Amino acid sequence: MSGFLPMSMEEARERGWDEIDAVCVTGDAYVDHPSFGIAIISRQIEALGYRVGIIAQPDVKDKNAFKVFGRPKLGFFITSGNIDSMVLNYTAAKRKRSDDQYSPGGIGGKRPDRALTVFCRAARETYPDVPIMIGGLEASLRRFAHYDYWADKVMPSVLLDSGADLLSYGMGEHQNEEILRRLSNGEKPETMTDIRGTCYICDWKEIPDSISCASFEKVASDKTAYARATKIQLEEQDHVYGKTVVQKHGDKLLVQNPPAKPLEREELDKVYDMPFMRMYHPKYESMGGVPAIKEVEFSITHNRGCFGGCNFCSITSHQGRYVTSRSPESVEKEAIKLTKNPRFKGYIHDVGGPTANFSAPACPGQKSRGVCRGKKCLAPTPCPALRADHSEYLGILRKLRELPGVKKVFIRSGIRFDYLLCDKDESFFKELVEHHISGQLKVAPEHCAPKTLDLMGKPHIETYNKFAKRFYELTKSVGKEQYLVPYMISSHPGSELKDAVRLAEYMKKNRIRPEQVQDFYPTPMTASTCMYYTGIDPETMKPVYVARSPEEKAMQRALLQYYKPENREIVTKALKLTGRTDLIGTGSGCLVAPDTRRITYSRNSQQRSLNYEKRVNAAKFTAKGQKADGKKKK
Repeated sequence: MSGFLPMSMEEARERGWDEIDAVCVTGDAYVDHPSFGIAIISRQIEALGYRVGIIAQPDVKDKNAFKVFGRPKLGFFITSGNIDSMVLNYTAAKRKRSDDQYSPGGIGGKRPDRALTVFCRAARETYPDVPIMIGGLEASLRRFAHYDYWADKVMPSVLLDSGADLLSYGMGEHQNEEILRRLSNGEKPETMTDIRGTCYICDWKEIPDSISCASFEKVASDKTAYARATKIQLEEQDHVYGKTVVQKHGDKLLVQNPPAKPLEREELDKVYDMPFMRMYHPKYESMGGVPAIKEVEFSITHNRGCFGGCNFCSITSHQGRYVTSRSPESVEKEAIKLTKNPRFKGYIHDVGGPTANFSAPACPGQKSRGVCRGKKCLAPTPCPALRADHSEYLGILRKLRELPGVKKVFIRSGIRFDYLLCDKDESFFKELVEHHISGQLKVAPEHCAPKTLDLMGKPHIETYNKFAKRFYELTKSVGKEQYLVPYMISSHPGSELKDAVRLAEYMKKNRIRPEQVQDFYPTPMTASTCMYYTGIDPETMKPVYVARSPEEKAMQRALLQYYKPENREIVTKALKLTGRTDLIGTGSGCLVAPDTRRITYSRNSQQRSLNYEKRVNAAKFTAKGQKADGKKKK
């Protein structure tokens, strides 16, 4: 069936439906595009033969907000949206945002703080006996007791806070299909305790073959316990060997079943073959549309998962480190659909995923034994077992470039330059430079200090330097003017003020002048957030330096934009605090010049004082002379 899924009972009746089986609730505006999680889940529910309705950005102050479709036959499937509601509502400095790219007109304030909990409580109040399932990023990353940056405290599992029946973590297709089947057979959510990729709450009891991490009460009061619990939770995030993990919350027990198995290639192809409209619902047209569609409308998702395993990234805890990808035929089929879209201007904006140039597991062994515990595939150096192969991905890009109506195929979702360098065949690198960059290529070295990079889970800066050198050689060889846009993070755990100065020196030397920089943003359930809260690296249990004061964080941030006149004073202070006054001056390696305005003022002031003294002395001399002359005359 084509067309948008219904957002009202009137639209449902146009489909011949007099009731709804499942109601999908989202904190985003309704955009029927596969880059939006709620679009995939709602289309999957439709494909399974159920009647599904959409409630987008409900006003919880309205008692009828969850009565749009009446009482759903099976239940509510609720998400806060594509991004955690607190991340969307607040900056890293905890200032309220005025904009929201996932809302009509890009105007903020359409979703409440901690939207998932607010929506669930409103749905429960409206229909107390209707099952509630939660999923998406906010649910997935808050499934255990977690440090909340905005409240600056450890909070319990969102499953307890929200009062939902089941939590689906990670990519939800497998578990949602099983939940729907069992609900339609009359089974109650409280008996669905064996579904992979889900969490549930029960009275405290022993769970066979499970691993226990410290209780909510313990991790809320003991930072060492919090770090150990984080390590357990991250290590069991593997669909091959991951075990059931339990955590006490008072007299209740949070149970996380092992992760769901990733979709096979054929299953992933089916997901992207569903009849998405690839646009926001027409009701938003008069409101200015939904800005988030601009970057993704003509983009194609090629893969899921990321074996990069950066410690600050939530993908590890959500999509996992095991990479799966679509078939070349599936990607080409979607691209052909794009060319027939009347809004298509010939440009495919992206062909990628969490990391564009990943197409398969890092090594063949991951299929049978899972991802290695306590190790990373690429950092600090590539694993010897890593298989770097861009041939299939390059073949896809070549086919898309040749499609009638396609002028250009860009790669914008980011590449791992360290993985690219591991491929001895430079064909992809060369064609990336020649065909798939729109003048600038965004890459993420993140920092240059070895200690900080190790705690980030990133390769050392020498790898980036090697990549950059070769990038500009290839760019010159094809006669193009293209640039790298490095992405840097300030104040990541492990980065001291002296490390930020070192990074500023590196940027000055390499003529890097970012227009925007990002303070480290502690989001739930990442290893880096654990470091920020506890001051402990959960992998090694060793202490980690953390920049906490607003003043130091402001200095680290300003150092990344040392060249801005408004940052002169704070950068100068940072250089003095670190004993690096050698970087204050007019030399080529200096970060800031002395404040010439003050020097000029000081010199002028001294000159005025000298001039005044001269005038006074001259006046005294004249007065003496006149007096002397007067005496002589007398």
